[in-house]
Amino acid sequence: MDLQQEIDARRAEIRSDNYAMSIGELISLYENEEIDIHPEFQRFYRWDAWQKSRLIESLLLGIPIPPIFVSQREDGVWDVVDGLQRLSTIFEFAGVLQDEHKKVKPPLVLMETKYLPSLNGVVWGDSSEDQQHKLQLRQTSLIDEAPSAPKALNKTQRLLIKRAKIQVSIILKESDERSKYDLFQRLNTGGSSLSSQELRNCILVSTNHHMYEWIRDLSQDENFTSCVSLTDRAIDEQYDVELVLRFLVFRSLEGEILKNIGDLDDFLTRQMEKIALSKDYDMEKESTYFKGTFSLLANTTKGNSFRKYDAAKNKFTGGFLVSAFEMVALGIGYNLDFINTHPVDIEEKIKQIWSTREFTRNSGSGVRASTRIAKTIPLSRRLFRP
Repeated sequence: MDLQQEIDARRAEIRSDNYAMSIGELISLYENEEIDIHPEFQRFYRWDAWQKSRLIESLLLGIPIPPIFVSQREDGVWDVVDGLQRLSTIFEFAGVLQDEHKKVKPPLVLMETKYLPSLNGVVWGDSSEDQQHKLQLRQTSLIDEAPSAPKALNKTQRLLIKRAKIQVSIILKESDERSKYDLFQRLNTGGSSLSSQELRNCILVSTNHHMYEWIRDLSQDENFTSCVSLTDRAIDEQYDVELVLRFLVFRSLEGEILKNIGDLDDFLTRQMEKIALSKDYDMEKESTYFKGTFSLLANTTKGNSFRKYDAAKNKFTGGFLVSAFEMVALGIGYNLDFINTHPVDIEEKIKQIWSTREFTRNSGSGVRASTRIAKTIPLSRRLFRP
């Protein structure tokens, strides 16, 4: 296949359309549940009040904002592929944004901006027009804390926003499914503040929402959390969810595939997509191995499970190490059936890891993750099955 044939083939995979839509129309679509911004995504985005206020400033001043991308589902509803933060900000300011539980969130109160310092303390509507906004503000103590009631946009100012246009690029339902996911990843990678797993979570919500909920539930398993002992920042960036994904991906992955991982982030994303789209993936079975592994560790080595063992001091030191997680959790997970019928001294096995040259040589700083995994996972499988 030559270059032009490749171009023609790939262009045919994505069918799209484009509209210039008003903010008012988008608000109506949202209220009628005809556009889905996936409230689960909101936890992964970190726009602060100033960034949100700056977007509203742009709308009031007539400054164009970037287009949004949506994917049309079979039922005709639009899934937001790119532009979630912009739309969430607009809906929050208008007082219609809902959380994961279908509850309307408190309306956004603006901050002063570079060109419109008088936006400070401004809300969408006044109390005579929207008592619900005022009630929500009171419930969040915003009115009580302010010396006076929030200022509101007047009708003319609200119409400026509602009539402002945003270009909407629609990926039609006839498009190739995998191409939709690739587009989502490409649009949300450059310049994004999301961690790799936060981005994967967004992709997973769009492709298999049930699986996303399942993996998130596993990340909150009490035995798992007691063993990994992650920092608050790591949890905020969804690293606990990434560790669950690593376990699910690598637990029984064939050895030959382990030798050709390449970039780990890309590999995890591809494997996640493969799992999410598979009709044969057995979540119940994998839950059993996951929970069985961390139940065993929680009842033996607990928070020492993934820390370095210092033989000279005869104690575990330092914090969580992903290389230890791969060796211990994946070694046990792979051999769990054997371990359940042939009792193994887990603590001694973990101590043995740290005196195994093949592990220490391939797990130190400077060793690429793909190189480490290709060596240590096969080793872990042998170590926990004597």
